[in-house]
Amino acid sequence: MFVCSCFGITEQQVHDHVAAGAGTPREIAARCKAGTDCGSCVRRIQGLLGRGAPCGRRVAASAAAEAVPVGSPAAPLPAHAA
Repeated sequence: MFVCSCFGITEQQVHDHVAAGAGTPREIAARCKAGTDCGSCVRRIQGLLGRGAPCGRRVAASAAAEAVPVGSPAAPLPAHAA
């Protein structure tokens, strides 16, 4: 599966760069240019590196956090109450 459409970089290529010592999106970019053109693949690269969830899971977690009823112990206080 392609990670970076701009430069034709696949997941396997990213994993190969990680195995060769790249540990950050910037180091991946230095090795193969992935993430340096339009930038739409940077979050996917971060996910492959274990630095954050891919977009779909992040949105789901955010939506779940917003579903906490107001006034429940887990709900944040309104800004005017703080």
